[in-house]
Amino acid sequence: MLKTFEILLFACRWLLAPFYVALVVAILALLGKVGIRAYGLVTEFQTSSEEDVILGTLGIVDLTLTGSLVVLVIFSGYANFVSRVDHAEHPGWPRWMADIDFSELKLKLMASIVAISAIKLLEAYMNLDRETDRELAWQMGVVGVFVASALLLGIAEWFGHRGAAPHE
Repeated sequence: MLKTFEILLFACRWLLAPFYVALVVAILALLGKVGIRAYGLVTEFQTSSEEDVILGTLGIVDLTLTGSLVVLVIFSGYANFVSRVDHAEHPGWPRWMADIDFSELKLKLMASIVAISAIKLLEAYMNLDRETDRELAWQMGVVGVFVASALLLGIAEWFGHRGAAPHE
């Protein structure tokens, strides 16, 4: 009875697979948005100011970082929680796909979120005439909270791994 329960419980990890498929759909949506941004950048190039080109580029960078974050979550989450990726069967795949453990994934996620929020803040500063002081203050506060969270998470991970034996 216990053995059957454990087999069923272990098999439940496959319930995460549809979540990863949904993230693939999200990447396709991001790809569509990048296409629209790039098309707008090209078609409005002659009439755009330098700031508009910079803002358009920052928007594409933001979407690219978000897409990279989603890919990171898909591959490392799948490898950590659903099924191991065998490098021998997939020699062309990047090694990091299966080598990122949950601890590293959290740190990379926080670093990506900090970068994305910093780009949003930079976009707001480029549009000072369209932003209120209140909106800028909130955005700065959000970036500050993300940076502090990332630092605290990094420190906690560092202390957590100090006492652990080095893994090979």
